[in-house]
Amino acid sequence: MGLLIAFGAAEPEAPSCQLLGSPESPLLSKKGDVMIGGAFSIHSKITQPPLSFTDKPTPLRCSRVNLREFRFAQTMIFAIKEINRIEFLLPNVSIGYRIYDNCGSTLSSMRAVMALMNGDELIVGKSCSGQSTVHAIIGESESSSTIVLSRTTGPFQIPVISHSATCECLSDRKEYPSFFRTIASDLYQSRALAQLVKHFGWTWVGAVNSDSDYGNNGMAIFLAAAKEEGVCVEYIEKFNRAEPQKLMKVVDVIQKSSARVIVAFLAHVEMNNLLQELSLRNITGRQFIGVEAWITADSLVTPTSFSVLGGSLGFAVAKANISGLDDFLIKDFWETEFKCKGSANTVTETAPCKENGELLEHKDYDHDVAELRYSTNIYKAIYAVAHSLHSILECSKSQGCDKTVKVSPWQVGEALKQVNFTIKNGDRVWFDSTGAAAARYEVVNWQSGSDGSVQFKPVGYYDASLPPGQRFVLKTEAIMWPAGETQLPVSVCSESCRPGTHKVLQKGKPVCCYDCIPCAEGEISNSTDSNVCKKCPEEYWSNHDRDVCILKNVEFLSFNEIMGEVLVCFTLFGVLLTLIVATLFFMKKDTPLVKANNSELSFLLLFSLTLCFLCSLTFMGRPSEWSCMLRHTAFGITFVLCISCVLGKTIVVLMAFRATLPGSNMMKWFGPAQQRLSVLAFTLIQVVICILWLTINPPFPFKNMKHFKEKIILECALGSPIGFWAVLGYIGLLAVLCFVLAFLGRKLPDNFNEAKFITFSMLIFCAVWIAFIPAYISSPGKFTVAVEIFAILASSYGLLFCIFAPKCYIILLKPHLNTKKHMMGKMQST
Repeated sequence: MGLLIAFGAAEPEAPSCQLLGSPESPLLSKKGDVMIGGAFSIHSKITQPPLSFTDKPTPLRCSRVNLREFRFAQTMIFAIKEINRIEFLLPNVSIGYRIYDNCGSTLSSMRAVMALMNGDELIVGKSCSGQSTVHAIIGESESSSTIVLSRTTGPFQIPVISHSATCECLSDRKEYPSFFRTIASDLYQSRALAQLVKHFGWTWVGAVNSDSDYGNNGMAIFLAAAKEEGVCVEYIEKFNRAEPQKLMKVVDVIQKSSARVIVAFLAHVEMNNLLQELSLRNITGRQFIGVEAWITADSLVTPTSFSVLGGSLGFAVAKANISGLDDFLIKDFWETEFKCKGSANTVTETAPCKENGELLEHKDYDHDVAELRYSTNIYKAIYAVAHSLHSILECSKSQGCDKTVKVSPWQVGEALKQVNFTIKNGDRVWFDSTGAAAARYEVVNWQSGSDGSVQFKPVGYYDASLPPGQRFVLKTEAIMWPAGETQLPVSVCSESCRPGTHKVLQKGKPVCCYDCIPCAEGEISNSTDSNVCKKCPEEYWSNHDRDVCILKNVEFLSFNEIMGEVLVCFTLFGVLLTLIVATLFFMKKDTPLVKANNSELSFLLLFSLTLCFLCSLTFMGRPSEWSCMLRHTAFGITFVLCISCVLGKTIVVLMAFRATLPGSNMMKWFGPAQQRLSVLAFTLIQVVICILWLTINPPFPFKNMKHFKEKIILECALGSPIGFWAVLGYIGLLAVLCFVLAFLGRKLPDNFNEAKFITFSMLIFCAVWIAFIPAYISSPGKFTVAVEIFAILASSYGLLFCIFAPKCYIILLKPHLNTKKHMMGKMQST
C-alpha cells in the first residue's frame, strides 16, 4: 500500500520524503506490536485562529471538556489493557494505541486521521510508500466526522469501527468498504421512532434535525416511515451548531406550532444548543422524542433542562455492564496514564498530569459512570479488532501468535467481517453485511428521582431481530409525561371521528387534518376515524347514530293498525247493511215493490255487493303469493258480477217500459232466463281474463325498496300490467254501458224510476274509479292499498245506497205505497 505524505527535495542529488508542517501529536498514546487509533471529541469547542495568509497560523485551540467523549477514550484504553493482560487472545502480542482529540470539528477530524496514518516523523526517508501507523481506527462519535474519517481511510483499506455513528448512509459498502460499527444503523431507529409515535396515537408532530449527514438521513427515513404509519408532520426544521440564526427560527416555529410532540433527530451538540434556547424562552410542556445521540446525555442535565425535557422518550444503547471499568475510569486511569495520584485537590502533579490540567478537573467525578452506555460499544470494537488479529496471527494459548506474519490493515478489515464472539457480559458481537451490529435499543424516559435528580429510566425495549408484532415492549404505566402528568398527552391535528362519521380532508392541509362528517342515510361507519362510510345491504338501513345497519321496517296494511281497523269496520258495516237489506227484501219478497224491481236480480246484486265488501279484506294483511292472486281476481270477478246485475236491472227497466207499449213483445226476449244468462256471460268474460292473467304472469308479493329508502314496502306486484288494466277496463266498460242505458231511462214514469237511482249509482261508481287511478298511482306504500280498498268500499256503498235505500225507505217508512193498487194507479195516471 502506498501513502503519499508529502514530497520535498532539499537537493536534487539527495531526494527525501518530508512532512510539510508540524506533526499532529496524539492526546494519549502507548506503543505496541499492533497499533489501534482512536478519534474522539474530548473537547467540544474549537477556536480557529485568524487566517491572514501572511503568517503561519497558530495551532487550533480546543476548550470545554466533553466528559462523555473522554470516557470513550478511557474505555478504549481499559479494553486494550485488559486484552494485553489475558493470555488466550493475543498471548505474546501487545496492542498499542494513539488517541486524538478532534474537538468536535470535521476540520480537526481530517488532521487526526492524517496523523493516524502518517505518524509523527518529519522525514521518512527516500520513499514515501509505507505502512499506516495504525491497523484499525476506533471512532468517531458523530456521523459527519465519521464520514470524513472513513472516506479518507477508505482508499487505503484501513478499517474504521464506530461506536455511535448511526447514519444509514454509512451502510453503503461501495462508498465505505472498510467501515464497521458496533451500533445499529438509523434505518431501524428512524422506523422505530415512527412506530413509537404511532403507538401512542400521536398523529400530529413536529420534526427537528441536525443539518448534517446524520440528521438529514435519519430524518428522511423517519418521514417516510411516519407517512406509512399515518403520522403527519406539522413542520420540518433543521439547523447546524454553527448557525445561530437558524436555531432562532427553529425555536420560533416550535413556540407557534400546535403539535405537542417533537421528534428531535439531533446530535448531542445541536440538542444542547436547542435546549439552552428553549430554556431561555421558557418553552415547556412539549413531549420530546429523542434519539440515542442525546437521550441519555448526562451533560444535558442542568437545573433548568428538566422543565423542557422532562418526560422525554427515546431510544438508547443499553447500559455498560463491564466489570472493572468503573474503578479504572475513576482511579486506575489517572494513576497509570497521567501519573496523577491522590484527590483532584491534593494530586501529585507529574509532567503528563500538568499537561492535562483541564481534564484533571474530572478526576473524582463519578456521577456519570452508572449511566455509561456507548462504552460497551467501544469495548466491543476493541475486542473485535483483537479477535481479528487472533485469526490473522493464528494465535493459540500454548504456542502464542505467529509474530513473523506482517499484519496489514486490509487483513484486519477482512477478518472483521468474520468475527463472531461473546464478551464477558454475555453480549454477542458480529457484523452484518453492511458492517453494522444488530438493532436493539432501550426505551428510556426522563424522570425525576425522589432526591430531585434526573434519571433515564428504562420503560421498554425495541429489538429489530424479533418478528414485527413483538419488536416493541413498553411499560406505559411506568412512563412519566411532561410537566409531571400521568395522563398520555394528546397531539393530533383533528380529534378522532367517532363511529357514524367519516373523515373529509381539510383543503390544503395534511391528511391528519380533517373534518368529521356524519354518514349519509343508509350508510354507516362502525370504526373510529373511518375514511369512508359503507353502504348498508339492500334490506338494511342505518340506525340513528349511523354506526350499525339494522333491518328495514317492513310496511304493509295490517289488520292491527288503526287504518286497517277502520277499513275493516267499514267493510263489516257494509256487509251488515247488505245482509239487513237482503233480509228485509226476503221478508217482503211478495210485496209489489220487491216484485216490480226484479227480486231475483236484486238478491243476486245484494249477494255480489256482499262479496265486493268482503273482497276488500283480501287487500289487507301481509302479502303472500296466494293473497296477491286472490285479491285482484276476487275484486275483478265480484265487481263484474255486481255491475252485470245492475246492467241486467237497467235492461229490464228499459224492456219493461217498451213492453207496455201497444204491440210490443220485448219482454219475451229478456225474461228471467235471459237475465241470468247475461249476468253469467258478462261474469265469465272477466273470469277468462283473470285466468289468462294468472296463467301468463300472475301478481306476486314484492319488496319495494325504491319508493322509501328507510323502509321496505311489502306489496303485490301486478305481474302483467296488461292483465290488471284489462280487468279494470272491463269493469269500467260495463259501468259506462250501464250508466249510458240508465241515463237514457232516467225520464221513465215514476213506476220505473229505478233507472234514476241506477244512474246516480253508476255516476258515483265511475267518479270513484276515475278518481282512483291518479290516487292509486301517486299514493306511497301501504296507502296505495288503502286507496284501492277505499275505492272498493265507496263504490260498493254507492251502489247499495243509491239502488236500495229508496226501496227500503218505502218498505219501512211508507208501507202504504207498497201496494199493487198504488203501483197500477201511478201507471194509469201516466
